[in-house]
Amino acid sequence: MIPAPSHREPPAGRALPGAAPLSEREFQKIASILYEDSGIHLPPGKVSLVYSRLAKRLRTLGLQSFRDYCELISSAEGLDERQAMLSALTTNVTRFFREPHHFTDLANHFRSRWMETAKRGGRVRIWSAGCSSGEEPYSIALTLLSEMPEAANHDIRILASDIDTAVVKKAKAGVYSAAAVEPAPAAARERWMRPTPDGDYVMGPEARALVSFRELNLMSAWPMKGPFQAIFCRNVVIYFDEPTQERLWGRYAAMLSPDGRLYVGHSERVADTGLSSDGMTVYRLSEGRR
Repeated sequence: MIPAPSHREPPAGRALPGAAPLSEREFQKIASILYEDSGIHLPPGKVSLVYSRLAKRLRTLGLQSFRDYCELISSAEGLDERQAMLSALTTNVTRFFREPHHFTDLANHFRSRWMETAKRGGRVRIWSAGCSSGEEPYSIALTLLSEMPEAANHDIRILASDIDTAVVKKAKAGVYSAAAVEPAPAAARERWMRPTPDGDYVMGPEARALVSFRELNLMSAWPMKGPFQAIFCRNVVIYFDEPTQERLWGRYAAMLSPDGRLYVGHSERVADTGLSSDGMTVYRLSEGRR
């Protein structure tokens, strides 16, 4: 995610002591590459943020100017740095059971529909698109385990994907501070997490068995075929321009099962792409698409 710039960040063309300035042309080059790689749109108001984040990359790489940096990320040798730039320019704000009503809705639909499908030998698939450091997909796993403790013994799986390799690595580790897991229900923490000697918590084997993590660019071809009973894509598309948003909503609609649910962020609205609002920032397939 791209946060709002801090008021302490310098404007374009100015530099921190000992650092190179960022010109408008260089900003546009960086913004163009980020959009090409990820679909993230950087409006002019993000110049200060880009400067402050990437000035650190220049120092790390020993580069003297943003011109040199733009040359690097435009070259074949700069592919690794493009990934580092993506990580530097995105901020992954997440927490366990963020927007709790989504997990209440998920539990209700799992209990009333999908759990029986799994017991009969059917497949249940849920996708956390933009999973960040793992709190969302593990919250999904804890929700399912609370309804069906033996869920991992059935054909129930959660796909967790993100474009940022650094956060995917952290998510796979499944280790969180005591403060981070505080929003999770106490019963779920006690049963499905394990305390560590350092005072942290690690996700237990039952939750881990349900979740598969994968690096995935939402703008690229998707290797999975679906369908998914639920897709979580929350506070992700707000960083895309409108055409990209509409294209993504349509692709999600094509991936949903007839009784599927799409969960989005509280500030996001889904365009008319075959999806209808079910309230509470939850969407389902329109009648004509089922």
